[in-house]
Amino acid sequence: YYSDAVLGAVHRTRAIEEWVKLRGGQPVSLERALAAFDQFVLHDRDGDLEETSARLDHVAESIRLQNPEISEASPQKKAELIAEYLLSQKLTGVEADSQYHNLQNSFIGLALQSNERAALPLISVAIFCAVSERLGLAAEPCGFPFHIYAIVIAPEGRDVDGRPLQDGSETQRIYVDPFRSDKIVSKSDLEAQLKAMGIASIEHEAHLGIASTADMVRRTARNIITAIQSTRHIHDISISVETAYPESDGALYSALWALLLLPEDNAARSAGARYLPYMLDHVEKQFLVDISLIEIFATPLFEGSHHQEQLRNTIRVVRAGDLMPKTVKPRDRETSQSVHFKVGQVFRHRRYNYQGVITGWDVECAAAESWMSQMGVDRLSRGRHQSFYNVLVEDKSVRYVAEENIDDSSLDVSTSLMSLAGRHFKRWDNTSKVFISNIRDEYPDD
Repeated sequence: YYSDAVLGAVHRTRAIEEWVKLRGGQPVSLERALAAFDQFVLHDRDGDLEETSARLDHVAESIRLQNPEISEASPQKKAELIAEYLLSQKLTGVEADSQYHNLQNSFIGLALQSNERAALPLISVAIFCAVSERLGLAAEPCGFPFHIYAIVIAPEGRDVDGRPLQDGSETQRIYVDPFRSDKIVSKSDLEAQLKAMGIASIEHEAHLGIASTADMVRRTARNIITAIQSTRHIHDISISVETAYPESDGALYSALWALLLLPEDNAARSAGARYLPYMLDHVEKQFLVDISLIEIFATPLFEGSHHQEQLRNTIRVVRAGDLMPKTVKPRDRETSQSVHFKVGQVFRHRRYNYQGVITGWDVECAAAESWMSQMGVDRLSRGRHQSFYNVLVEDKSVRYVAEENIDDSSLDVSTSLMSLAGRHFKRWDNTSKVFISNIRDEYPDD
């Protein structure tokens, strides 16, 4: 558990460093800026920044081997050959409209590894542009609303068919939609779409021009948030928690960091501040090892503001909690009679059916009156005067459960719960079917 936590922090640090460079005006390639999102969900899988670039190298080389004449082809022909290959190898597009908002479709590293089409238009264009660059074709993302296109730029002095231009002629551009097709998209069709959207003609060039890398990062972050919002209402913990990849918590965390570091108005001191509460909630509940990243990268963004003091207070609280001695809860005769379950026991919730492991207990409900009222504790058959347990749930949440809702009948431990248990436990004892406690300073008799 802790090696995975530290490895995750290493990956996230590298990702954040890329976005900090971009914020500071340093050159960062589109592929690296987008591959930074993958680092938040990577764990020990393939797909770090260098591996993503290596995969794009391999794709470009495969195209070159399949089309030996490509180096001599015109810009338009090159664009068509590249788009055709990417579609044929399922590196662009999505399998079906129903899968459009799948979370994995917003990660360039996953799109390059998937056996199915798993790339939103933005990711499809990013792959197209990265491969084009490796094959000597200038291509950039276009800032079109709702659907990203690629702009292919002819070399200076040449048109898109490779013919010489007359002196003083404007550089020629064509548009490609590698998400859908290997065919060229006419500028007039795009202008007609903009007009249908109600966008004034004077604004068309802004939407048909080259989009910045920072804008592509922001749009990717919003795509991730949209994907999470579209699936959470059908989330079934018993089905998805074991197999979900990328995990939604890490994905949302990546989007929050991106929007914090690269807000629309980079000059405003408070830009990105509205994402702070959500980010800090993630850090406190799941990414405590990242407290140093908050200190190094987030705190300086809000110099002299109350947001900076909020961040510093959070850092102080977390570090003080690490140093604070724990309350010791031995089991005397009275406690043993009233607290039936022990730290390390795995259970299933009788009402909500999730699996969890007990990490602590109280002889009776120790929550605030407001919480007990909200949760209807006094409506339970045994009310508030029964043991309550702190539990770690397979979906990473931490909950407080009444004893009457705990079913400890024999069950297999889920893979997801096993991966989380190292936060509190040394190992799983397959004979006694309990986790061996790593918190005996608090519960010496458990």
